[in-house]
Amino acid sequence: MAESVEKLEDGIVRSAEQVSNQVRAAKDAIASVIFGQDRVIENTLVTILSGGHALLIGVPGLAKTKLVETLGVTLGLDAKRIQFTPDLMPSDILGAEVLDESTAGKRAFRFIAGPVFAQLLMADEINRASPRTQSALLQAMQEQHITVAGARHDLPKPFHVLATQNPLEQEGTYPLPEAQLDRFLMEIDVDYPDRDAERRILFETTGVEETLAKGSMSADALITAQRLVRRLPVGDSVVEAILSLVRSARPGPESGEVGKFIAWGPGPRASQSLMLAVRAHALIDGRLAPSIDDVLDLAEPILKHRMALTFQARAEGRTIPEVIRQLKTRIG
Repeated sequence: MAESVEKLEDGIVRSAEQVSNQVRAAKDAIASVIFGQDRVIENTLVTILSGGHALLIGVPGLAKTKLVETLGVTLGLDAKRIQFTPDLMPSDILGAEVLDESTAGKRAFRFIAGPVFAQLLMADEINRASPRTQSALLQAMQEQHITVAGARHDLPKPFHVLATQNPLEQEGTYPLPEAQLDRFLMEIDVDYPDRDAERRILFETTGVEETLAKGSMSADALITAQRLVRRLPVGDSVVEAILSLVRSARPGPESGEVGKFIAWGPGPRASQSLMLAVRAHALIDGRLAPSIDDVLDLAEPILKHRMALTFQARAEGRTIPEVIRQLKTRIG
């Protein structure tokens, strides 16, 4: 029995080392095309390794679309893009049934698949579409299949959505409801690059030749990596840190003094997301088990879209990231 357990552990170690090298190579390949966004690249890879979806928040021109295209090539995934607009209908995303007539005069319905049938889908400016269209996509994200005219159609595996949102322009938009925001494993802020990175962007993207993305993984290798993430051990101290952090982000006695600023907080899905994300973060770093530092690093992008502040807290100028930082000090 002890020998079989030892063999299993050796197998996980060897697999983890191999997968970790593949993921780091993919990260370097993406960074050779997308400059000055190392944190964004890492968090996006953590989301995908965890099997989840990400919401990218940033002003136009920060390479969000290019990031998704590059990810598709580097990870060997079939990538598609949908530009969300107010007149977009659910059938424009999911697909629809059309009536075909054969040469013999027989009529039958045929399903034409929509762009959601991709392994990596970019939902560009998701908040511009109507709630009905947003719901169609978010249901597909949660259930990994769609139903059209009573027939079920399974989505390809792996299936990941990277949605983008412009934080500035709110005119003519439909903000995502809280229940739908919860479907995103992580909310990733895409900030301006620093001076050195922007200098590099100037030279690399305005010359005769432009650096192109190179493949580093395949879809099958990614699925193997996602399975491995779920097998990585998590120490009791890390589990307790996750529970303490998520539970303290809700209004109630466990949040202490900070609780008076919180209107509502994250549910168990946040704990699940954090549990997976810390494993994926450790794997990218070449470690076989996550630490409390991983919990602290990933707390903000996983929790901030799952919380809301009270009117009083907002009137006092407090922000959700500030409240999360206060909660983090209690566990680390």
